[in-house]
Amino acid sequence: MNMELPLSNRPSPAPLRLLEVLEPSGGGSGRHFIDLCRGMHLRGHHVEAVYSPVRAEESFVRELKAVGLPAVHAVDMKRAPGPSDVPAFLALRRIMRRHGPFDIIHGHSSKAGALTRLRLPGHHVPRIYTPHAFRTLDPTLGRGGRLIYGAIEWGLAWFYTDHLICVSDDELSHARSLHMPDERMSVIVNGVAPPSPDMASTIRASFGIAPDAFVFGFIGRLTAQKAPERLVAAFRNVAATVKNSHVVMVGAGEMESMVRKAISESGLQNRMHLTSAFTGPQAAPAFDVLVMPSRYEAMSYVMLEGAAAGKPIIATDIGGARTVIEHGRNGFIVQNSDDVSELAKTMVAAAAPYTFARLAKAADRLKSRFTLDTMLDRTEMLYRKLAERRRVSAMA
Repeated sequence: MNMELPLSNRPSPAPLRLLEVLEPSGGGSGRHFIDLCRGMHLRGHHVEAVYSPVRAEESFVRELKAVGLPAVHAVDMKRAPGPSDVPAFLALRRIMRRHGPFDIIHGHSSKAGALTRLRLPGHHVPRIYTPHAFRTLDPTLGRGGRLIYGAIEWGLAWFYTDHLICVSDDELSHARSLHMPDERMSVIVNGVAPPSPDMASTIRASFGIAPDAFVFGFIGRLTAQKAPERLVAAFRNVAATVKNSHVVMVGAGEMESMVRKAISESGLQNRMHLTSAFTGPQAAPAFDVLVMPSRYEAMSYVMLEGAAAGKPIIATDIGGARTVIEHGRNGFIVQNSDDVSELAKTMVAAAAPYTFARLAKAADRLKSRFTLDTMLDRTEMLYRKLAERRRVSAMA
């Protein structure tokens, strides 16, 4: 006799208890972190979040606290290794002990990933790590730095990690080049909700940009990784050819004074605009073309937000670029170089009316490929798989 319950009468899987930990607290990793915490919370799971106020953006903290999680903890974590790691490690252990038990502990970024994974041998809560761009991807790191950081990542991956999530095939290939355990890695591409176009005209109007002007956009932290100075230099060569063009740069960071000085010295301060008053999803619809001159990425949220807004993208040959951009169809991939001549020529070509119309049409057709629900589904499936494996192991 078949006693199997019909699907509609089967009990729903029990909610999971999740601890999500992040150090940078802003940028693309912050966007992913909030989306993941909110998504799992709305799916009925018990989610507690740990962030570091050291590099936290105010907007990130406000948004995280507004999600309505059962608990949000602040633990001082610094990016560079040092003595401060000891109190941070102990603070995380107190949270795990006092607020647990958790079914999954998920560390995001290299510092939070290391501090959450270190533990004594034996039975443990599954540890998941999402690097959001390995430190060893940084081309300015140098051979010695790559060897040191690569050895640390290798050791943590083999001896302390239950699963490592890469956000692009490029990042997975890099992890394999560091000889990390392939059977404990997978790719889950970040996902985004379609941005609202409501702010597009407001953003343009706030800078006095005419509705028919051509706008090259940049979104990101003003850091060496994102290379905003490359865009400023390239636009100096573009402005004379693309007459009715502007650059809108959305971001903040340690290079802000340098970027503002470069804009001022360019003589194009009436056509180059820098602000941190808007978010990436708000700003992307205001652009005609998104420009990403980064030195390295794993899978940029900015790239996904631009794609979700149906915008053509010009990017350097960075991680994730070939996942999102079909060269010549919905954008262009240029050499990753401080020589901005190719970037400038490509910006001019993309703004040509016939080429832009073709790029924009393709970008609009492809804009629904990377959804937030797909990312949440795949992550939740992994959480349940690891939690069930631990439960079975504990019963054995």
